[in-house]
Amino acid sequence: MTPPHKTPPRDRHPALTHLPFALVLVLVAIAAVRIGQYHWRQGTALIGGALLVAAVLRAALSDEQAGLLAIRGRAVDVLSYVGLGVLILFVALTISGGLLG
Repeated sequence: MTPPHKTPPRDRHPALTHLPFALVLVLVAIAAVRIGQYHWRQGTALIGGALLVAAVLRAALSDEQAGLLAIRGRAVDVLSYVGLGVLILFVALTISGGLLG
């Protein structure tokens, strides 16, 4: 006999599950607007900040509450979001000159 499948909890509205991911997407959309307005450093810093927000949300919320922010295990997700966020912030804040100077 096969074991019953675990069903997701039904105490939350399904749209609320994707709210943390939507918040991160809104931040990235704002960053894209800033980049489109030729404020590439601000836009890139916003993308790095959005990744750090994703890391905080993934660390603070349960797997079910994190929704689409949950990709792998919690530790891998948080380390990936923090690593990429810090790297992008470092690049955005240290590059000077160039074509977009």
